[in-house]
Amino acid sequence: MESSNISLNSVIRFNKVDYSHPTGTIALRDINFEIVQSELVAILGANGAGKSTLVRHINGLLKPTRGTVTVFGQDTKTATPAELSRKVGIVFQNPNNQLFAQTVSREIEFALKNFGLSDDFVKRRIKWALDTFLLTEYADRSPAELSGGEKKRLCIALVLAWDPSVVILDEPTVGQDSEQKDKLTQIIKDLISQSKNVILVTHDVEFIWPLQPRIILMSNASVVADGSAQQVLGNPGVVETSSIIIPQLADFAIRSEWSKPYPATPEEVEKRIRSV
Repeated sequence: MESSNISLNSVIRFNKVDYSHPTGTIALRDINFEIVQSELVAILGANGAGKSTLVRHINGLLKPTRGTVTVFGQDTKTATPAELSRKVGIVFQNPNNQLFAQTVSREIEFALKNFGLSDDFVKRRIKWALDTFLLTEYADRSPAELSGGEKKRLCIALVLAWDPSVVILDEPTVGQDSEQKDKLTQIIKDLISQSKNVILVTHDVEFIWPLQPRIILMSNASVVADGSAQQVLGNPGVVETSSIIIPQLADFAIRSEWSKPYPATPEEVEKRIRSV
């Protein structure tokens, strides 16, 4: 039986979760946290910390060795990835693991058709995805012809096209220029404003710092810190023990002996300096 202290707006819950690979290697150890509706969460940690393994439990691709993972109240052990994917969309770190259709348009179309959505809706969402992620000129080309950054944009586009309630982005900024990062930032803000959840798995602390998400920091298959960006990324001691680089603006604020909250954007730095 689930604990009675689960929040009414709970979306994702890990309860005493362990996971071991078939080889016996422990990938997750005693993971406990809850994500509620409209939360923006960034999962950070060094390579091999368990980040990607953790998020693959959310859409049921992996099942806990011990403990439970629930998504919208449903135990993922009793649900298939296909059942969970309508609500949970994940963009994998390697785009080549996600792309298989003959053309870019058909790549976006596949999931939409698979969910049984109307032809009119499918057409509108394909156009939206192509336009939003600057892929219109590649609509009839094979995904294999795209650059690494373009493939990443296509993967994000095809997941967002079916409008899942939870969006998981694994290293979304790899291969993206500043313009695309700015566009992704706005999309993330829009999703949160629509009461959706966004989970970012990333090493790019400079990208996430202005967003000020909740941080779940992992090391050696365990969660070692869970709190606001100010609490976690603004704490040099915590950051250094997990092989994560402190964001430049937070580092500047600490060196300047400023009090928290540390500035999230260059504009906030200028404002703080002018006020001194």
